[in-house]
Amino acid sequence: MDHPYTPTHYLLVDFEATCCDQGSVPRQEMEIIEVGAVMVDSASLGMVGEFQSFVRPQRHPRLTAFCSRLTHITQAEVDAAPTFPEVCARWKTWLGGFPDYLFCSWGDYDRTQLEQDCALHRVPYPMRSGHLNVKRQFARQQHLPRPLGLGQAVALAGLTFIGTHHRGIDDARNIAQLLPFIFGEARVPR
Repeated sequence: MDHPYTPTHYLLVDFEATCCDQGSVPRQEMEIIEVGAVMVDSASLGMVGEFQSFVRPQRHPRLTAFCSRLTHITQAEVDAAPTFPEVCARWKTWLGGFPDYLFCSWGDYDRTQLEQDCALHRVPYPMRSGHLNVKRQFARQQHLPRPLGLGQAVALAGLTFIGTHHRGIDDARNIAQLLPFIFGEARVPR
């Protein structure tokens, strides 16, 4: 395992961000437009809380058609959303209800995007723990030759994808479904 202790909770995070398939939104200018977070009890692997919010982007306030198609997030939803500093403050308050958690995401993208948005908006990084890439952990635990996308992992585990892929809260819920295959004894069918 990448972490030396078992926390009381796993914080499963998935962000959606501004993006474009035509290069008009460079990687270093992407901004979070949805925070999806699920808190899971590490002993039972049961969900104990959720946090979701859309975020109004500043650099590229108009979503590209590609971004809206991919995430199913509308321009109206981000236009009506609070700013990143406001969402981060609310999220931090929610996180305060869980004194011990490990920040987990499917890949390293979410950690680096959070760091990027915190720097852009001059907001303190809200995580009190290190980070675990559960995509890599799933592959390691299941003895797979390479890490898989979230949808592929859910299908391989014989589970049904919850909600809409590339929606932050739904992706976080699907990571939660996979925890018995990441931290428990569950094995994917061979």
